This record gives sequence, structure tokens and C-alpha cells, in this order.
Amino acid sequence: MSKKDYNEGISFRNKISTVDTEGKRIWVVAKQPKGRFYTWRQLVGYGLLAFLFVVPFIKLNGEPLLMFNILERKFIIFGAIFWPQDSYLFALIMLLFMVFIVLFTVVYGRIWCGWACPQTVFMELVFRRIEWLIEGNPTKQKQRAKDGWTLSRIFLRATKLIVFWLVSFVIANFLLAFIIGIDEVFKIASEPISQHFTGFMVLMIFTTFFFWLFAWFREQACVVMCPYGRIQGVLLDAKTISVAYDYLRGEPRKGITQEGEKEGDCTNCKQCIAVCPTNIDIRNGTQLECVNCTACIDACDNTMDKINKPRGLIRFASEENISKGEKFKFSGRIKAYTLVLVLLFTFFITLLVTRGSLEATILRTPNTLFQMQADGTISNLYNIKVVNKTREDIPVVIKLKSHKGEIQMAAGELVVKAKETTESVFFVKLNTKEVKGAYIEIVFGIYDLKGNELQEVESTFVGK
Repeated sequence: MSKKDYNEGISFRNKISTVDTEGKRIWVVAKQPKGRFYTWRQLVGYGLLAFLFVVPFIKLNGEPLLMFNILERKFIIFGAIFWPQDSYLFALIMLLFMVFIVLFTVVYGRIWCGWACPQTVFMELVFRRIEWLIEGNPTKQKQRAKDGWTLSRIFLRATKLIVFWLVSFVIANFLLAFIIGIDEVFKIASEPISQHFTGFMVLMIFTTFFFWLFAWFREQACVVMCPYGRIQGVLLDAKTISVAYDYLRGEPRKGITQEGEKEGDCTNCKQCIAVCPTNIDIRNGTQLECVNCTACIDACDNTMDKINKPRGLIRFASEENISKGEKFKFSGRIKAYTLVLVLLFTFFITLLVTRGSLEATILRTPNTLFQMQADGTISNLYNIKVVNKTREDIPVVIKLKSHKGEIQMAAGELVVKAKETTESVFFVKLNTKEVKGAYIEIVFGIYDLKGNELQEVESTFVGK
């Protein structure tokens, strides 16, 4: 078999779209898409970029709005501080996130990848735009590549890489602000390097990584490295909504019909391939490299407009919609999955909102018996452990909510230091009339000095 025959006959599913038959990389020079989906995608993408560059400056209750300090194991979400004591909550949130991702992908495909993934947003709306601005459109770039390394090409390429590095540096600073806070980033930038050498080195590592990712690795992150992209094959099914080519309407393509066959609507213009950031032909069906960016939909719609054909030859649809010739509809399955997604998200928000600033545990002291007091009351000894999740010291008061009785602190006033765990012991005295059994359930209220209830804790009282 000749090399030409091999190249023409090899199945597209036996190789990835960015590597040729000799194992060499095919450099993707995508054409800028134009159309309604691209306009919407720009609005979403630039909104996310604004979020990245604005949020580090926003503070709530003196704390950053969002911060994920892995080094100090401190996380701040909407001004609320989460410490290692909240690990159970993070485990639950991660579980919810995994379920959310699976359900979302099963219903809506890889729309996250094409519309909200940082890799796609930065690549398509920042770095590729810089590339078009400096080196020109794909036609000019390909022509310069054929001409070899002329002085003009070297100058343009060097200029582009310098700008890429500077943009990567800016991005690294803002992402670092989500880890250590914008104030610390300003210190690294304004004070001598010797005072913040570790922070400076982390910043340089981030910058180098982003530069490498967007200047060289590019779409390979989606095709090769991203685990979400690799597992999508087991999450999609015939009912999953994704970017799809209507082969019933489009085939046979213009110029490749057999004698007597009627041509389909596909003109074989290959504009869908020209705008694809991962260099695939969507007409071959669902593929690993497709990130559902909708660039091919806009390109195809533009072609259909020119030949007076209806739009939607490439559109959001499931395999079932295409094979049965049906239009997309919000089916019962999609409604049910969407409802589950909304409930999961609501539960997640509820966990964040209802989380208290203090966490108290009260247990009877082990191996102790009740004591009969001279005044006729019965007393039990308790241990209390309180975790303060805020940046301020909090004096707390313990009160009985379920019974009439007296609480005596063994070590005086209980003050829980900021970001610390405090332990103490206290006695509970109940009148014999209140003790109706060998074991009774009692409820404590934990209050601040202003009388605000911080938490309610249940325990057991041992009596007669």
C-alpha cells in the first residue's frame, strides 16, 4: 500500500487529529469563527475573565471573597473561612461536584469544555486573538510557514512570544491571588525578591507553565492531558446533547455523489474544519477531540445562508435526534437530570450558608458517675471542645435549653481563641424532679456575649 493510499484509507478513529501518520504534530492554525454562538461564547468567556481579574480585589467581612490557600489549609468561599475541621464538608462538596459533572456531561455533553473551561477561554479569547493580531489570519500564517524563517517571520514570532510571556505573567499573578490573597501578591511585586523568594519562584513557575501551555502545548491539553476529555466516552450516550452533524440531511456531499444520487446539503466546503480549534472533521461523528465549542456550527450556518439552505446541518442534537430526523426537545429525561443538578447545587449553597462560625462538641466525662449534692440536686461532669473558625476571639456562654438547671464552669469564662480549638470542663446540676430516668437527653445552647445562639448541642445526663 502506498503512503498516499494509507493516508486516505486510515480511519479517523485510529489516530488523533493533531498528529500525522508519521507521528509528527500537525500545528493547528484555526480560522476565527463568526456567528451567533461565537458571540454568545465571547460574552460568557469575557464574563469569566472579568471574574478572574475582579474577584481578588473584592473583600467580604475583611476577607477575600474567594481564596484557596492549600499551604495553610485555609479556604474562603464568599467570605466564610473553612479550616481543616471542615474536611468532612469538603469531602461532601467534592462528591457533589463529581456527581454534578457526570450528570451534566450525560445530558449536555462537553459544553463545559467549549464554553467555560479556563484552557479554552484563555486559548480562544486571549492567546489566539493575540496571535491573529500579530501574525495575521491563518492564510498569512501558513504562507509565512511555506516561505521559511524570514526576518519578518522571526520578528513577528518573537513579538508574539514576548507578549504571550507578559500575558502569562499577568494571569499567574491573578491566579496566585486566589491562593495567597491579592495583598500578598502586591507584597511579592513591590518588596525585594529576597523577602519573598519562595513566592517569587512560585510566580515564575506559574508563568512558565502558562506560557508553555498556550504558546506550545495548546489544544493538546484537551486532546491528551485533560482527564475529563479522556473519560467522556463512557459518559456520553445516544441521548446526550452535543455538537452533531446531520448526516441524513448532509450526505452525500457535493462532488462525491454516485451516478443518479441526489446531493445532500453539505457542500464539502470544509469551513467546519478550518475553524475547529482541535482540527477535527465533525462530519465523522462524535470524537474525543471535540470540545463542543460550536465554531463549526457558526461556520456551517454561514455557508447554508450563502446557498439559501436552512441552518442546522451542524447543530446541538443527540445521536437519537439525528438518526430519527427529530428536532431537539427538552425531554422528560433532560428535565429530570436538570432537576437533580439544581437540587445538588441548592444543597451545596445551603451547606455554605448554614455553616456556623463555631463548632462545639459536648460529651459526658468518661468513667464518671453522677453526684448527689447537698442541696438535693444531681450533677454530671462534661467535657466541651469548641473550634473557632473565624479570625476573632469569641467568648461563649453555655446554657441549658431542655431543662431547668445550673451550669458551673470549672475553669471560669470560656474564651475560644481565633482559628484555634479550646477545651474545658463544666458541671450540670439538675433538680431531682427534672431527672425522670437513669438516662435523659439534654440540650445545650452555645451563645455569644450578645445572646446570639451559635449552636445547639445534644448530650446525655445520667441520674438515678
